[in-house]
Amino acid sequence: MTLAATSPPPAQPLAALHALVGADMARVNALILERMQNEVVLIPQLAGHIVASGGKRLRPMLTLASARLCGYGGRRHIELAACVEFIHTATLLHDDVVDESILRRGTETANAVWGNQASVLVGDFLFSRSFQLMVDAGSLEVLGILANASATIAEGEVRQLATVSRPETEIADYLKVVEGKTAALFAAACRIGAVIADRPRAEAEALEAYGLNLGIAFQLVDDVLDYSARQADLGKTVGDDFAEGKVTLPVILAYGRGNEEEQAFWRRVLCEDGRQVEDFGKAVTLMRLHDSLSETLDRARSSAEDAKRALELFPDGPVRAVLADIADFCVERVY
Repeated sequence: MTLAATSPPPAQPLAALHALVGADMARVNALILERMQNEVVLIPQLAGHIVASGGKRLRPMLTLASARLCGYGGRRHIELAACVEFIHTATLLHDDVVDESILRRGTETANAVWGNQASVLVGDFLFSRSFQLMVDAGSLEVLGILANASATIAEGEVRQLATVSRPETEIADYLKVVEGKTAALFAAACRIGAVIADRPRAEAEALEAYGLNLGIAFQLVDDVLDYSARQADLGKTVGDDFAEGKVTLPVILAYGRGNEEEQAFWRRVLCEDGRQVEDFGKAVTLMRLHDSLSETLDRARSSAEDAKRALELFPDGPVRAVLADIADFCVERVY
């Protein structure tokens, strides 16, 4: 088996990041393949299906770049980048089961092919593999960072369940969901680069702040893209969040600014038995009417700027420049 998505993506900042860490990323991919092998044939089949499904590998590349930014010269960043990817892949397997998704990036999800039970159990296997890699890295501090991130991700997913079909969700509560289910792993992926390089706490915290804000920007832009034709250009399905009754920031803002009739519309369409074919178009119209898409994008831009400011602790150089460009890219995906 070979892993897909090892070539530089077309977007310039991603291509630059890949060029920066490409040799190390090849080692990460080789380690991922090695640790996915198992005598239970279904495990490498199912895990390989999602790992090779065309993701950007952004999170493990951030671990590699953060380690380089901190001058790390060892090998532990390879194991930890693979660990980060295993955690991310496990969460995708579980998410697709919870969301009852049948497509991811235009390809059938693992649960659609092999069923929910197999997807959940292989997700658990990948979590276990990730903890083995953490132990192999030989740092209790790193183990603590990634274990806490794993717990926070699970908490974020549970928080999100509590918001399903509830457009009256408070903005602050939704942002806690974003920090948990998306930004926590970005933050951990970046922080461990400083930890293994034995850099001062201030640098570790700066990289954690960079990753956290980058993750928030990334997720908020995904919220916007779900209601944008640009989503299709990126190989994703338009309207998935809407179809699944997910309450995201554009929905919360449009609901809060709507009149009684509009609020009744949102309550109806976010329930599975209440949606009709034409409702998605009306939802987009209401979001544009109340500027909820543009405000969500503004919040994403603000988070991206916070991410770039966190890098100011580090000296100018090609690694810092690429990481700053990645923050801009996360927002520019909309265009």
